[in-house]
Amino acid sequence: MKFIYAMLLSLFVLSCSTGPKPINYGQDACVFCKMTIVDKQHAAQLVTKTGKAFKYDAIECMLNDLKEWEHPEVQHYLVADYSNPGVLTDASGAAYLISQEIPSPMGEFLTAFESEDKRNETVQDVSGTALDWKALKEEFEIK
Repeated sequence: MKFIYAMLLSLFVLSCSTGPKPINYGQDACVFCKMTIVDKQHAAQLVTKTGKAFKYDAIECMLNDLKEWEHPEVQHYLVADYSNPGVLTDASGAAYLISQEIPSPMGEFLTAFESEDKRNETVQDVSGTALDWKALKEEFEIK
């Protein structure tokens, strides 16, 4: 009987995790625009302090959703690292690029990189505007 209680308790604890949730590319829909999430280089995710995950097909969808955010407080802001498709990284520490040469799903040409070094490697090959998280939020008029 103790084994069953231990299993139920561990299942409950795991289900209440406030960490990122896997994005099922080709199946999950963006909570903002409702498009199916397929682009592993531009996806994003918010996770609230209660553990609810909000998945987006593009960083710009996440930012536009934040403009009128009426959900619980956010624990994690995550964006796909362009250099490592399918890998989410902390949005507040990421480096961003707006470049007409790298299309994103919603047409804002917004791309995230895990680090400034990775972004700078790409900027050598394409032109664009480099931003950090604070400047990006100002660009999208988010408090």
